Amino acid sequence: MLKRVFLGRPFRSDAMGHTLLPKWIALPVFASDPLSSVAYATQEILLILTLGGVAYLHLAPWVAAAVVVLLAVVVLSYRQVVRAYPSGGGSYEVVARNIGPRAGLVVAAALLVDYVMTVAVSVAAGVDNIISAIPELNPHRVAVNVGFVVVLTAMNLRGVRESGRAFAVPTYAFIAGVMVMVVLGLTRAVLGDVPQAESAHYGIHAENVGLSTLALAFLMLRAFSSGCTALTGVEAISNGVPAFRKPKSLNAARTMSAMGALAITMFVGVTALAMISHTRVVEDTCDLIGFRGDCTRDPQRTVIAQVSAAVFGNDSFMFFYLQAATALILILAANTAFNGFPLLSSILAQDRYLPRQLHTRGDRLAFSNGVVLLALIAGGLIVAFDGSTTRLIQLYIVGVFTSFTLCQTGMVRHWNRELAATTTAAERRRVHRARLINAFGALLTGVVLVVVMVTKFTHGAYLVVIAIPVLCVLMAGIHRHYAAARAELRVEPDDDAALPSRVHAIVLVSSWHKATQRALLFARATKPDTLTALTVNIDESDTRALLAEWSTLDVDVPLKVIESPYREITRPVLSYIKQMLSNGPRDVVNVYIPEYVVGHWWENVLHNQSSLRLKGRLLFEPGVMVTSVPWQLRSTAHRDLTRIEHSPGDVRSGITRSESESLAAEKNGYAVKTAPRQ
Repeated sequence: MLKRVFLGRPFRSDAMGHTLLPKWIALPVFASDPLSSVAYATQEILLILTLGGVAYLHLAPWVAAAVVVLLAVVVLSYRQVVRAYPSGGGSYEVVARNIGPRAGLVVAAALLVDYVMTVAVSVAAGVDNIISAIPELNPHRVAVNVGFVVVLTAMNLRGVRESGRAFAVPTYAFIAGVMVMVVLGLTRAVLGDVPQAESAHYGIHAENVGLSTLALAFLMLRAFSSGCTALTGVEAISNGVPAFRKPKSLNAARTMSAMGALAITMFVGVTALAMISHTRVVEDTCDLIGFRGDCTRDPQRTVIAQVSAAVFGNDSFMFFYLQAATALILILAANTAFNGFPLLSSILAQDRYLPRQLHTRGDRLAFSNGVVLLALIAGGLIVAFDGSTTRLIQLYIVGVFTSFTLCQTGMVRHWNRELAATTTAAERRRVHRARLINAFGALLTGVVLVVVMVTKFTHGAYLVVIAIPVLCVLMAGIHRHYAAARAELRVEPDDDAALPSRVHAIVLVSSWHKATQRALLFARATKPDTLTALTVNIDESDTRALLAEWSTLDVDVPLKVIESPYREITRPVLSYIKQMLSNGPRDVVNVYIPEYVVGHWWENVLHNQSSLRLKGRLLFEPGVMVTSVPWQLRSTAHRDLTRIEHSPGDVRSGITRSESESLAAEKNGYAVKTAPRQ
């Protein structure tokens, strides 16, 4: 009942077509991550450049220009991926087909890590913006982060289409707010009314003063690598092509172009306004000269918060509007990962590199297991890093550029094969152009990958460098297991498929009651070669009482008593079965275990514990079958009736005790007062 309230009614499998996305919904679903990175990409550039002091902030436009060029190249490259590989595998499919399965695993591992980091960083950055407007929430940062992850998980479990509609409004509200801020801010600057950030008059305690040429180059490269967070999530559309309406490839390519144009425009505008308004940002507010707050408790506002305050006014409606929209889209940007991670996990599970459960769709046709797994890992990272965007972001984008580089390299090989099969001049020109774009993209992203590795390695990126190979080894091991299991279970023409020589039935008995009676009757109905009732002598008085009752009832099945001087059940039963099997190597022993079915979770603690342990051990014995014979207790009837009473259209208001007993008996196949006792 609670599940239906939060997740909604289940969808039939044939309703899959109704969950496909139009472009206006697909944009916020798959592109909210790169669009939202506008809120912190500029900040990360300024944050690194201020390590050298205010004098080096003039380099920010050049760093931002390099990021824009890279973003444009990657968007053009992935437009070609979408057209060439519309099945939704994205970088993984491109690399696995054109370079090899091992390289494909590297890309898959890198993307899985990137998706996890997307959730952690996006939510943490969104909470930062909330705290910029409501500083009192700062002590509860981690709890707020985890709460948003839970909300996102629930929304995505409802299905891609529903979550897309919910996320569309905040995404478009953010785009509109940033565009209005950029236009108004630049217009004011042109007219001579230059906006001033609240930190414009602050000085900075620089870590390094008077940098050498080499140190300056390293500072710029580090700022560039931080600014490349603007590219995170660009590849998500290539993974989600199957979720688009037809024509899928064309709609996905157009959505990617719209995403690239919007991301570049907003990033350039925010960076320009940050420079015009002389925005200052540092990791520790204590490094700001003239900061009047308590630097140990008052976090500095984000760059986009300072710029919007400078343009709109500190207490204006538009300031709070943009802060709310920024916080929402940053948190909802994690939705890019909540769609990409389950889709990629499903493809990997289909290829037997991840557990098959990740390929299964849930009630709402979403890959529910992948959604929950992503939420658990990302939530754990947030807790481990105290919800700090600055600390989490150091683990970011290594996986992104690993997949970018290998994907573009794979596309070059793809176009080489296409070129060999192409005969017309127009088609060859098209392939040459496409190959040139991907080759330039591979070269550029490869250089950025090296820069990111060098500049971020000691700041936390080493954890990602370790995680990717570990994931590759894990997935390869899963694949080997599935391959070995499939080979082992394959039926060969010369396999011996003869029937067992004899079937021995053993019914485990603890006392004489209806569940035991049902197990004996069911075992007899299967017509085994031998039928034995078996009890373990743990308590001498109980065993004597059972034997006396058995004799009085004149049960026509022999009751075998095996001794257990150490009061064990499992080991004596196993020894008896092994001895029975030793007399006939092709014999089969079928063990019938009476079990109680209960209606309340706490009743499980009171029943079936011995049978569960025994069953778990018997399953490992060759030649042994285990059959559970259930007996539903009265509490299950109450549970069923409660479900019926709360179901739509039901008008029943209650049930009497006798009706409850009758229902329980009906489920068990007996009348309450007339059940035969042999």
